[in-house]
Amino acid sequence: MDEKSGEQTTHFGFRDVPVGEKKKLVGQVFSSVARQYDLMNDLMSLGIHRVWKRYFVGTSGVKRGDRVLDLAGGTGDIAALLHERVGDTGSVVLGDINAEMLGVGRDRLTDRGLVRGLEYVQLNAEALPFPDASFDLVTIAFGLRNVTEKANALKEMHRVLKVGGRALVLEFSQVKPEWFRPVYDFHSFQVLPRLGKLFANDAHSYQYLAESIRKHPPQDELKAMMEAAGFGRCDYRNLSAGICAIHSGYKI
Repeated sequence: MDEKSGEQTTHFGFRDVPVGEKKKLVGQVFSSVARQYDLMNDLMSLGIHRVWKRYFVGTSGVKRGDRVLDLAGGTGDIAALLHERVGDTGSVVLGDINAEMLGVGRDRLTDRGLVRGLEYVQLNAEALPFPDASFDLVTIAFGLRNVTEKANALKEMHRVLKVGGRALVLEFSQVKPEWFRPVYDFHSFQVLPRLGKLFANDAHSYQYLAESIRKHPPQDELKAMMEAAGFGRCDYRNLSAGICAIHSGYKI
């Protein structure tokens, strides 16, 4: 809370901003990078994000006929991988709060001939427009750290899952080896913004994205948040020394 104004605040990268302002600021970032989103992820992960995403979906347990909600669906990478697995009898709903990101995802999947069994919904992860027990699986990849009230989003994910359904969160996390952290910090705060300026003419968005990773709850804290949201059998698996992690929880 801002002691001078009494207004509730939250973080936007390393800055404290009014809660009501964060959605607008995050929206501006992703509107800016929407057309360069794959490049952004390549720069942030040195290209490894593509392997992480395939592993994320490959170990999701999703099966033919499932109905899946992919939150913060971005340019459709996860939705396309899920679509392969749910088959003709299943469906994938790609949801994103940002219209530009949602449009990029829809256009890319349509251009690939992926139409049947796909829906696109502009939504806020903190207040999902779906009935209780609507989905077999809910995923969110590299999006939870940008949500203002993460606890609310996790509760909503739990609400819309069927009993026995699973929630999966793929997110940048806390690097584990102490010796690697200075190297990772140098890449994040010195190299990444310069690459963003060079390739996308947008250093500020890339600076925010690096800062947002450091403000995101580390592995054990996020696990506790999922448990507090009602999930059972919560666990996580570090990838690439904890650069990112897959968090899993079930509606029991």
